[in-house]
Amino acid sequence: MTVTVDRPVHDAPSGGKVPLVEMKNVGKSYGNITALKDISLRVHAGEVTGILGDNGAGKSTLIKIISGLHQQTDGELLVDGEPTKFNSPKEALGKGIRQSRFPWGLDSNAMRATTLTELSKMGIDLPDVDVPIGSLSGGQKQCVAIARAVFFGARVLILDEPTAALGVKQSGVVLKYITAAKEAGFGVVFITHNPHHAHMVGDHFVLLNRGKQKLDCTYDEIDLEHLTQQMAGGDELEALSHELRGGKRT
Repeated sequence: MTVTVDRPVHDAPSGGKVPLVEMKNVGKSYGNITALKDISLRVHAGEVTGILGDNGAGKSTLIKIISGLHQQTDGELLVDGEPTKFNSPKEALGKGIRQSRFPWGLDSNAMRATTLTELSKMGIDLPDVDVPIGSLSGGQKQCVAIARAVFFGARVLILDEPTAALGVKQSGVVLKYITAAKEAGFGVVFITHNPHHAHMVGDHFVLLNRGKQKLDCTYDEIDLEHLTQQMAGGDELEALSHELRGGKRT
């Protein structure tokens, strides 16, 4: 999934750069069910924002709000500093989100040359670009998706569990290209339940738990051990471990 913002990034009043995408105290309810509550995050150019959480944490709802599939119930969604509330994906397209441009005519030779060029820019080397995408490995599919999003003008990439169900080697390939996208100046939202993968490439981390934001810190503020502990349940897990170990001693 890709968010495309075509407008230039402006300076914030404080002198820093305005985030490409920002959430301020965003909430989402479906009737009496609260899927998200008071979520705040920022996606900057040249940074990876890791969104962590188990199943049911609210990650999918967050993605749908940013991409215009759902609208928030509370709070603000800002694109380049401008408050935005989409009523439909069509309105998101009008703002340049998930926008794609494709020529009317299909030129196989030109398409092949473009594919090779764009993959090469990302350091992706496929032995044969004519093979069906379905025949590629999981890691190769993810890398092609990243290159395609970049080609169609994306400034913010939203990657939803790109390393899920991949082996160590293929996951490493995907993480390598996430870093390449960051170094090329893109803002990356990396959705994952794997704290090890998030910590390898992330600059900023947000942890969701049952729709609430449990952690918001930068890479310099947290190490892998603490991030993993928080992902696993933090103090609750430690208390449970103490209780279970205590039970064994009696």
